[in-house]
Amino acid sequence: MLAAMIHYQFLQNAMLAGILTSIACGVIGVIVIEKKLVMLSGGIAHTSLGGVGLGYLMGFEPILGAFLFSIGAALAIGTISRKKSSHSEVAIGLFWSCGMALGILFVSLMPSYPPDLTSYLFGNILSVTKTDLRLMLCLTVIVLFAVAVLFDTWKAYLFDSEFAQVMGIHTAFLDYLLLVLIAMTVVVMIRAVGIILVLALLTAPAATAGLLVKRFQTRMVLAVLLGIGFCFVGLALSYTLNIASGASIVILSGICYFTVYIIRSIRAGHAGSAD
Repeated sequence: MLAAMIHYQFLQNAMLAGILTSIACGVIGVIVIEKKLVMLSGGIAHTSLGGVGLGYLMGFEPILGAFLFSIGAALAIGTISRKKSSHSEVAIGLFWSCGMALGILFVSLMPSYPPDLTSYLFGNILSVTKTDLRLMLCLTVIVLFAVAVLFDTWKAYLFDSEFAQVMGIHTAFLDYLLLVLIAMTVVVMIRAVGIILVLALLTAPAATAGLLVKRFQTRMVLAVLLGIGFCFVGLALSYTLNIASGASIVILSGICYFTVYIIRSIRAGHAGSAD
């Protein structure tokens, strides 16, 4: 695998994409889990398929369409969710399903032969281009900058948003900013693991890190490192065994999470029985 990376540009692009994906989902994933926004993130991710289909139909880059739809869905869902009503879950479900339906509809309306959406649905990190890498790099830098500059504010916001509001922190701004950052992270991950599998890679490294360490900043660093490890090993398996890259990465991350969870549960049970 390492020897092949030296000779093949597509493998170099794939590894760079894996690193950028791991940085974005590791940092944002920790916040998503802390705020319990997993399903909301899934709604944003699946809505992006509508943008992919629109891009194909209108003749512009599908990943840009995914970006626009993700941002729009994030802002719309955020507006509904802030009202703290039962309609927020309904809205997430409708954005989830309608976004995917629109993507299929737009593709079916194309006068020419419809394109294969498999790489956008399930990912193909081996097909990442330099243009994709530039977009992923820009979005990852924006995500890192937004989290780093407001790091102490994020911690207060996650610990107790009502107390943070009393302290003068604009929690409404942070709510919308977080959703926009989730949308950007989703776009970063689409080319690596696909829309269907985004949710797993967004949460698995962060959740595994949460089982191993408690400190907020350490969890982010560990989640990034775990994500890079999952991407590299999954990519190696995909290249060696000629299997789907996105599925390999996600299955590996899921196995790692459940393994750590089971080991911790067994240890906790032994500790409880010893007491």
